[in-house]
Amino acid sequence: MDFNDKVVLITGASSGLGAATAIHLSKQSAKLVLVGRKEINLKKIALYCEKANGIKPLAITADVTEDEDLERIIRETIENFGKLDVLVNNAGITAMGGIKKSDMASYDKIMAVNTRAVFRLTMLATPHLVQSKGCIVNVSSITSTRPNTISLAYNMSKAALDQFTKCVALELAPDGVRVNAVNPGFVKTNIIKNIGLTEDQIDLYAKNIASGTPLKKLVEANEVASLIAYLASDAAKSITGCCYPIDGGRLLV
Repeated sequence: MDFNDKVVLITGASSGLGAATAIHLSKQSAKLVLVGRKEINLKKIALYCEKANGIKPLAITADVTEDEDLERIIRETIENFGKLDVLVNNAGITAMGGIKKSDMASYDKIMAVNTRAVFRLTMLATPHLVQSKGCIVNVSSITSTRPNTISLAYNMSKAALDQFTKCVALELAPDGVRVNAVNPGFVKTNIIKNIGLTEDQIDLYAKNIASGTPLKKLVEANEVASLIAYLASDAAKSITGCCYPIDGGRLLV
């Protein structure tokens, strides 16, 4: 796959799946716009990508829950590169809690990042994606369809994201814009660390997930990045409105 002269905007690019996707696409000659809250980490990823392909990414430190920041992201992208070909809505957060042990502040924060920000940024990006006949890849989760009792608000946000993917794909198809989602199983990234688990707790949780997965392995960030790249590439030019699990078979059990 070749992303030569393609401008790709990735949110949540300072770590985890966003960083892995940025690194993967930099090796495919993409012109990158990297968005994240952690400026130091973002600059490190940007430098790594620049060394990979000689193209300096546009690194934008921003909070996707702020409308002014979302507007600035699109404005600076167009000012810097003149167009937008691919939007990867990756930024996301999670929190522990079912209906018995949740609070509205946590719910509102998760929905603000995982759904509202995606809605608004996609809205702002759409005119430019229509012009370039571009595409969108949303980073969802298998929890959008696989219930559990430990992360209710997060699961709801990802179910909403899947429906958003399908509805926007249907709306934008006549404009030549494709919209798909990737739905990873458990990937060991900072999203888990950020909810306050210790390394030992994370390792135990990961081990239990792997043992209960048909392929007996965890999903790796670079594997998700490869799937995102495929869906964003011309190789997938007839694919739209799809939500692709990448979970080692977890949905089968």
